[in-house]
Amino acid sequence: MAALSDDQPGFAPDDDVPIGYMMRTREYYAAIGYTTPYRWAHYTSAPFQPLQKPLDQSRVAIVTTAAPFDPAKGDQGPGAKYNGGAKFYTVYDGDTAKQQDLRISHIAYDRVHTSAEDSGTWFPLAQLRRLAETGRIGSVAPRFFGAPTNRSHRVTIETDAPKILRRCRADGVEAAVLVPSCPVCHQTVSLVARHLEENGVSTVVMGCAKDIVEHAAVPRFLFSDFPLGNSAGKPHDVASQAFTLELALRVLEQAPGPQTTVQSPLRWSDDHSWKRDYSNADALGTEELARLRREFDAQKEIAKGLRERVA
Repeated sequence: MAALSDDQPGFAPDDDVPIGYMMRTREYYAAIGYTTPYRWAHYTSAPFQPLQKPLDQSRVAIVTTAAPFDPAKGDQGPGAKYNGGAKFYTVYDGDTAKQQDLRISHIAYDRVHTSAEDSGTWFPLAQLRRLAETGRIGSVAPRFFGAPTNRSHRVTIETDAPKILRRCRADGVEAAVLVPSCPVCHQTVSLVARHLEENGVSTVVMGCAKDIVEHAAVPRFLFSDFPLGNSAGKPHDVASQAFTLELALRVLEQAPGPQTTVQSPLRWSDDHSWKRDYSNADALGTEELARLRREFDAQKEIAKGLRERVA
């Protein structure tokens, strides 16, 4: 059999691989003038809690980094610019029996290739309810839980994750699906998943930032190679959202041990060029970098004011 040559057709392009968000964001912030690199949470092992009951007898909760819509907090609609005023800094919960309006304008999802029009791509409550109705899961927990997107590892580990655990225990939660949207969101839910798992709650993270989640070493991870903001499936594509959640639940049931990653077979599109754009400093000119620095500084001041009011 003849050997394949380097230029033989049929191979995927070399850059059609999962985005390295840790490196991409590190280079981006360095380019706009922040010279101290952020240290991402890093573990080399993970806790693992097998399901204590079959999934069709288990109560399942959602942990989200999306924020409840508040019309007093500025533009939070589809395509809105980054809105630091819509951030939240304490764990919250919501009633899963009611219709929810959760938005992601406060976090750094991919605003070029997705517009945040369909909350089903980041908050799979409708799909989880459907699975409860069909008997695929035992029940949906009475509350879902909002995890603040916090750059502080210590606050997430020592404050926010324990609060979510207490609420899970109060609601009799046996398994949790954690759904992030931005790079730091992926770290946040990874740390929460580790804490839940250490304390008897089985978890699966559904996400799009493979490097961040695996760097933090979670028990189970369903990776979708989609733009950030679409961890639960494609927008306006119910079949995609149903498939993605079902695959996550299979990972929850069947993972042989900790640090199990399964990649969804779904592709965002045949054109992989979207992977070149997110926070790509090499594609930005000097004036654009200066503008982004001014905007980032302004958002930092907004966030500082919100944190001080919460403290």
